[in-house]
Amino acid sequence: MTNPSGHPADAAPGAGHLAELDELVSRCTACPRLVAWREEVARVKRAAFRDEEYWGRPVPGYGPADAEIAIVGLAPAAHGGNRTGRIFTGDRSGDVLFRALYDVGLASQPESVSLHDGLTLHHLRITAPVHCAPPANKPTPAERDTCRPWLVRELDLLRPTLKVVVVLGAFGWQALLPVIADAVWEVPRPRPKFGHLAHAELPATDAGSPLHLLGCYHVSQQNTFTGKLTPEMLREVFDRAKQLSGIG
Repeated sequence: MTNPSGHPADAAPGAGHLAELDELVSRCTACPRLVAWREEVARVKRAAFRDEEYWGRPVPGYGPADAEIAIVGLAPAAHGGNRTGRIFTGDRSGDVLFRALYDVGLASQPESVSLHDGLTLHHLRITAPVHCAPPANKPTPAERDTCRPWLVRELDLLRPTLKVVVVLGAFGWQALLPVIADAVWEVPRPRPKFGHLAHAELPATDAGSPLHLLGCYHVSQQNTFTGKLTPEMLREVFDRAKQLSGIG
């Protein structure tokens, strides 16, 4: 990749706004294993997408800069976000997620298939603790920690409006808590445990509004195909997020 953005710990703090942060994220080459994997997937491709040009780079967050709600997932899917360039776009998990967001008024349409499909998110930004597609969907702890400064800066920039973070899955929950602890919110001891509809209200240290964390089972096929996570359960989470954020 030409003009890489540098190590996240050095590059992220200098981003003055989310568009700049997203551009820096998309040029990150900090994790050699992830760089090799995302580029190999983009070269080999899946047969169903053999005629498409894959994104094959880190996938930045998506959504308005004044969002009251954020969704934190795991990492881009190899043939989803790594192909399309937008998180949760073009895979089965995204099909379930965007349908629920549309149903509760947080998305302009019920599906997301490409960067140019016209999708708009309302009051909501979607991001992840790891921005590159990892082998077997499993980033290492070191890769998670290397990527952390991007999420720290993203939450800093969202701070003026952010009220609620919906965390998809235990990995995202565990990855997010250290970020929160280094930001302007206090994480209680013992740390809140992940669970579906788990709720923790974290007071702010800057005299601003508290942050509400909401747990939600991940929208993986393993959960949605088995009924562990149903559309009704997902809508309930986002209805609760709207209530806590004051927008619904």
